[in-house]
Amino acid sequence: MIKAAFFDIDGTLVSFQTHVVSEATVRAIHQLRAQGVKVFIASGRHVLWINNLGDLEVDGYVALNGGYCVTGEGEVIYRRVIPEEDIRSMLAYQQVEPFPCSCVMDDVILTNYRNEVVDAVYDQLHILNPPIGPIDGIASKRVYQLIAFFTEAQEPRIMAHLPHCVATRWHLLFADVVPEGSNKAVGIQHLLAHYGIDPKEAIAFGDGGNDIEMLRYVGIGVAMGNASDEVKAAADFVTTSVDDEGIAYGLKHFGLI
Repeated sequence: MIKAAFFDIDGTLVSFQTHVVSEATVRAIHQLRAQGVKVFIASGRHVLWINNLGDLEVDGYVALNGGYCVTGEGEVIYRRVIPEEDIRSMLAYQQVEPFPCSCVMDDVILTNYRNEVVDAVYDQLHILNPPIGPIDGIASKRVYQLIAFFTEAQEPRIMAHLPHCVATRWHLLFADVVPEGSNKAVGIQHLLAHYGIDPKEAIAFGDGGNDIEMLRYVGIGVAMGNASDEVKAAADFVTTSVDDEGIAYGLKHFGLI
């Protein structure tokens, strides 16, 4: 019996074409909650950036790719930060190979500098560019994630200076850099434990590379039709695309609505 459902946002709940949750998806999730299933967001976004769900009601958030978990009432039940030594190493390497980087902290997201790539990505995600400012002092703060604007070719060089972190990429132009051992599955584990729900009693929907761990972890992992082949291979079922009401189709397929 499914007691909890986890949904990625971009490319899963929200179309990159319309930038909103469709009315059919809202109805489907409302039906799901009405039947007693808890509904959670599982996103790479900071909770400060979850601004595109409209009136959708949820019971909690696995944010920052599992590094920050909070209930719908605002209780933080889990957090995992990037080690200070990695932040200092990254700051030093910025002097050698500078790259735009948005540093995600508790209540602020600070970017060292912006370029046309940064502007294009935030525009696509319908997120206001974070404030520009010096990031030299962030090593002493809790840094949960780096939104690092480097290419796949640059990735091995740069990640060598973040030895206790991993890069998860769901976009060609940037990667989410998170502490090693932090992913959506880890966040889900803590949130489910808080509510006393077994992972086998959970379903998850996702489309990006940062969704693979959670699709494998829960009882039912559902990949969107617009997901990559790698994500689809990690899922138990492939539904239709986000622009073809994939959430509603998937929930109906499993008899949950």
